[in-house]
Amino acid sequence: MPSRRDESEKTNLLQGTLDLLILRTLVLGAQHGQGIARLIQQQSEDVFLVDHGSLYLSLQRLEEQGWVSARWGVSDNNRKARFYTLTPKGGRHLTDRSAQWRRIAAAMARILARDRRPEDVPAEEEIS
Repeated sequence: MPSRRDESEKTNLLQGTLDLLILRTLVLGAQHGQGIARLIQQQSEDVFLVDHGSLYLSLQRLEEQGWVSARWGVSDNNRKARFYTLTPKGGRHLTDRSAQWRRIAAAMARILARDRRPEDVPAEEEIS
């Protein structure tokens, strides 16, 4: 069982990031909400734990945008569930946003990889 400290170290998702993760997950095929959350957690190697309230709000927003479609079906455990599918419009959005995130991630990596650590910066050089 994860400790409270482990839980506090989990990464919080930025606004819009969950939408992108959901769209990427649906490239693999139709999924219900619990399946989407589980895949995001697995693919992130347990870094991202998706809150179900946030997940369903995001899915509703994605459906309103026309980026996913939903239909009722039966899950593996024989329960009624909504299954979400990536639409062509959602696929285009995913491609555009993925390219943007790769540029952002590369820029962050360049900045964070600088030789100097914050504790090596003299006090008068610190940014306030």
